[in-house]
Amino acid sequence: MNRVSIKALAISALLIISIGPVSAGELKGVQMPDQAAVEGKTLVLNGMGLREATFLKVAVYVAGLYLESKSADASAILGSSQVKRISMHFVRDVSADQMRDAWKESFEKNCPQPCAELKDRLAALNSYMSDLKTGDSMSFTWSSARTEVHVRGKSMGVITGEDFAKVMLSTWMGPNPPNAGLKEGMLGKKK
Repeated sequence: MNRVSIKALAISALLIISIGPVSAGELKGVQMPDQAAVEGKTLVLNGMGLREATFLKVAVYVAGLYLESKSADASAILGSSQVKRISMHFVRDVSADQMRDAWKESFEKNCPQPCAELKDRLAALNSYMSDLKTGDSMSFTWSSARTEVHVRGKSMGVITGEDFAKVMLSTWMGPNPPNAGLKEGMLGKKK
């Protein structure tokens, strides 16, 4: 090989390396990797959905559901003890108060009675909320009856209890998600 070919090959290799992980999904300009490493396990992207608000269907965030093994069955996901993660990427600005109101409404719609014992833990979740800008992220990881909350990549804390974890996951996978397309996308049913 001549020097030009070797140089071109080296530059090509560097470009390939710098690209990073290949995205498995893209929705509304948001790309998500096909895998996530969590607690020594490799989770796969199950699907992506778009959270729309109001009757105008204003795009709020794109959420990706990561599981140990793919599933299109929301009940099976809710009943599974496998590690799960939801990654949210905001496509518009959302205030901390809007997030708190959304959690309150979602918990009320998806919590089987009685839900009073979740009140303090919902308050803890709400204390982790802050104003989010377009491009910001939030994620939730469920394992061993605990919910770990990350905002903008920073761990905000852990909320314990299988009851809390199940209701929180139900806000997306339960009978009353914020919008049907969000749940369908995360279940891999919508392209």
